[in-house]
Amino acid sequence: MARERMGNVYDAAKQLSEGKLVVIYDGDEREGEADLVVGARFARPETVETMRKDGGGLLCVAIGSGDAEKLGLPFFTDLLESSGSRLAAMACAKTAYGDTPAFSLMVNHRNVYTGITDNDRSLTITKIDDIVRSAATASGTTMAEEFRKQFYSPGHVFLLIGRGLENRRGHTELSLWLGEKAGLGAMVLCEMLGSGKALSKEKAKAYAKRKGLVFVEGKEIRAEAERL
Repeated sequence: MARERMGNVYDAAKQLSEGKLVVIYDGDEREGEADLVVGARFARPETVETMRKDGGGLLCVAIGSGDAEKLGLPFFTDLLESSGSRLAAMACAKTAYGDTPAFSLMVNHRNVYTGITDNDRSLTITKIDDIVRSAATASGTTMAEEFRKQFYSPGHVFLLIGRGLENRRGHTELSLWLGEKAGLGAMVLCEMLGSGKALSKEKAKAYAKRKGLVFVEGKEIRAEAERL
């Protein structure tokens, strides 16, 4: 696919590299949802405030599978299935739209107070990014131990683990792919909600235009990933 046709993908990566938010729409065939996305290192308290007010969904941090393995982080469904209790029956194998869940643990950094304030979640999120970047050059055993020292669970920041765009086409994988192109590590996501349901594609696109943010669709990102 011609480079000029995929300019929107590169514009989104550039905006992310500058510490700005972008809007990613996964697709009509999937959740049909738009997420506000930003690099975790740029998640200042005012950024968290914008995401919870203008998005309204869960505030989550996506990390790659390799980083999650080094940090000793499991998928939450795996925890349930290996629990040896009746809770194993609650593990969600497939969502209503056919995907395997990306959720891992819910964490707070140990230096927070309640964990839910904009300041506290900003601290937790940026510290997650710090340790993810450190994990890229350190041994898994060392970083898993360090993660347990710095964070506790349950907390107020939901962790997501990417499975790669070749295996899953969710916001987790889409944002991680864009983040990699922007030279980032962990990514922050928040669903945009409307009245009683997800914010419509048209309204999410209008929001992005009003705020000067790039609006990019999952099919655009996937097409560029396949081209590369």
